[in-house]
Amino acid sequence: MDALWTTLVNWLHGLGLHAGTGVVHEVGGQVVEGVSAAASQLDMPSLLALAAALGWVSGFRLYAVVFIVGMAGWVGWIPLPEGLQVLQHPAMLAASGALLFVEFFADKIPGLDSLWDMVNSVIRIPAGAALAAGALGADGSTMALVGALLGGTLAASSQAAKTTTRAAINSSPEPFSNIAMSLVEDGLVVGTVWLATQHPLVFGVLLVIAVVLMWIVTWMLFKFLRAVFRRAQSLFSSATA
Repeated sequence: MDALWTTLVNWLHGLGLHAGTGVVHEVGGQVVEGVSAAASQLDMPSLLALAAALGWVSGFRLYAVVFIVGMAGWVGWIPLPEGLQVLQHPAMLAASGALLFVEFFADKIPGLDSLWDMVNSVIRIPAGAALAAGALGADGSTMALVGALLGGTLAASSQAAKTTTRAAINSSPEPFSNIAMSLVEDGLVVGTVWLATQHPLVFGVLLVIAVVLMWIVTWMLFKFLRAVFRRAQSLFSSATA
């Protein structure tokens, strides 16, 4: 925060606008104190909601949630806890933004989206665990472990739901359903982060309902895909006989 304030002051000086040293330090101190006060407003329900949101969304849009939360922290919209402040570093924003750009288009191409999911499945679950642990880790190693278990479990749930849903959608030759589902996931990231940071208790209730529904849908789609696979296998066997 001090570096950002110094950059702003130097920019004003470059425009020919000068202020006394005492005024600069006084205003800068007020800004830092304001940010610190905002950060202290993150109580335990808010931290739990943020950790759960990071873990859950990481299962289907890891790079989007890393970029959005990091950018929101960088501009001061969300007071990030200490364990997540690395997300607002310019290098991290550049990396997550580039990967978000690639994923945005790769996720909307049938076939390629499943390949992208397969490659990133080994990253999303541990990343979700790490992000949730970072949100809760300031209160000690015990809460960091709780966050890791919470984030990893939620990331695995959403990853499984995404994979089975996309596999079922890709069984249809038309590409529009795939694009529509991808756009829904894009909007879900923004909505989840907003709801978790603004209304954590409401988010918690909706998340429980969403996770239960996701497990039901995942099980139903798994049975559907298994039936499709068995039918295709029987047709192939009869054709080669």
